[in-house]
Amino acid sequence: MAQTIADLFYDTLKFDLPDAFAAKAGGAYRPISHRELQVRVERLALALHARGLRSGDRLAILSENRPEWAMADFACALLGVVSVPIYHTLTADQTAYILQDAGARWLLVSNPAQLAKVRPALDRLPDLETLLILDGNGEEPTECAGKTRVTWSRLQEEGEAQDGRRGEVRAWAGERRPEDLLTLIYTSGTTGEPKGAMLSHGNIASNLTATIEIAILALRPVRGDRCLSVLPLSHIFERTGGHYAMFQLGIAIYYAESLISMPQNILEVRPAVLMAVPRIFEKIYAKVRDAVSSGGWTRRMVFRWATATCHRVVRHLYLDRRPRAFLNLSWQLADRILLSKVREKTGGRLRFCVTGGAALNPQIMDFFWAMGVPIFEGYGLTETSPILTLNRLGRVRPGYVGTPVLKTWNGRPFLKLAEDGEILCQGPNIMQGYWKQEAATREVFDEEGYFHTGDVGEMDPQGRVKITDRKKEIIVTNGGKNVAPQPLENELREDFYIEQAIVVGDRRNHLAALIVPHYSALRAWCERKDLAFADDAEMVAHPRVVAKLMTRVNHVNAKLPAYERIRRIALLPQELTPASGLLTPSLKLKRREVNEAFKDTIEGLYRPGG
Repeated sequence: MAQTIADLFYDTLKFDLPDAFAAKAGGAYRPISHRELQVRVERLALALHARGLRSGDRLAILSENRPEWAMADFACALLGVVSVPIYHTLTADQTAYILQDAGARWLLVSNPAQLAKVRPALDRLPDLETLLILDGNGEEPTECAGKTRVTWSRLQEEGEAQDGRRGEVRAWAGERRPEDLLTLIYTSGTTGEPKGAMLSHGNIASNLTATIEIAILALRPVRGDRCLSVLPLSHIFERTGGHYAMFQLGIAIYYAESLISMPQNILEVRPAVLMAVPRIFEKIYAKVRDAVSSGGWTRRMVFRWATATCHRVVRHLYLDRRPRAFLNLSWQLADRILLSKVREKTGGRLRFCVTGGAALNPQIMDFFWAMGVPIFEGYGLTETSPILTLNRLGRVRPGYVGTPVLKTWNGRPFLKLAEDGEILCQGPNIMQGYWKQEAATREVFDEEGYFHTGDVGEMDPQGRVKITDRKKEIIVTNGGKNVAPQPLENELREDFYIEQAIVVGDRRNHLAALIVPHYSALRAWCERKDLAFADDAEMVAHPRVVAKLMTRVNHVNAKLPAYERIRRIALLPQELTPASGLLTPSLKLKRREVNEAFKDTIEGLYRPGG
């Protein structure tokens, strides 16, 4: 196995695929072969080197997913230049903070809109020298607020003029060492200012070595397999799993145009592999549910029977066994009536999915597995490159994120639980530290060298890990009870009428919740009850609608001890999104921002009669 990402790049060219990468252009996917990829990456590396970039310099990437993102990343890895990925959805201030903190010399931006976002901050970025624009017509370099401006096509031309020196790039790649810094990935900032996690070539390469063997057993990749790249490459989950791992396995990477266009793209690409956060699978399942709920009584009953059959079947599938005869017949019937039709909506070839970042609803997991599209859950953090645990074929348990990818490291457990349940880990994939933040680095490593994840979990007798909450997000009620909000929120989100849920109640005398309804289901209920509203905001303010959702919450309350029950709710008029600043780009909840955005609503829940 490769020990550096530079080695990985050259080792993987042996697959010689005609479509190593592909992106949409002119209404159709345009492939880029391994041979063309090698040429373009080496030309880019030559041009960057000729313009003065050297090992240790930082180049920031502010772009949506596209082949040029991956090419720039590989060129940096070959040169020893440190890449600094930035979510293209971040605000101007957030982007400027990362550029300034990282001391980036170059910034790659995808289009004029991204350039316009950073332009006001350019005079505050003395380290930044050059702006590299992806979408341009090859015009001569010009000045932009005192910075050199150059287009991607211009750099390719400059590299082409040095084609006789391409062999030098491979020599530079051979100088890379596992301990060399590969990338600075800034954390999402759910609990404070983002910090730059320093990940080396060896951090990510070792994580690939530990996880790919697990993936091969379940995926069994074959030439011609495709994956659809949906999650931002700026996120370590997609970077390691959807970029490096797919490349190393010889799986062609097709880039989705956006999350909105994903349903169309998945039909065009017909991927074998999909890496996504649970929210994406929830959206697919919700469309099926919406189609059923808008139908008649017979359709709804068939759906309930089919999902019940799925639940019985997956008990065998999770153990890599075939169901018995009678159940197998029911499963085949359910597949003919419903499951096969849904499978076609995913392109018809999907056979391996990986998810992480949040808990996946077991009901949704059951449905996909029974549909013949297994979803394997994993767990990790930016600081761990990222994968710490992953479900293995035959050992899947819903609600659990699998077993550690390594058993031991240097004679000690790779992963263990502290006395308070916090997950601790140490191994070759753990970051070198936080960029220019020695105090913050010391805070997350103990005297034994274990990294403290901040996540609270538990482990079953088979070694499978379950994440119960974030340590910093524990709610402490006035009665002194500690409540983990995430399990409650996951329970609430399993309900047919609830899309999103945020549990509140820190230092209060009871818990409450902000609820985003599943609007299509709620509108259908209102129509059946002859309730008409001008818009969704009017609908969620109506007492009967609030009462309806409270009855759904009480179904969850019935299973909980008194101190964990949700006493009051408020319905929100629209979904929380990254664009609103209330979710991270990887769709994690920003609790501090949510609490601030809805502080008046939350206060109202704790007033008499609220």
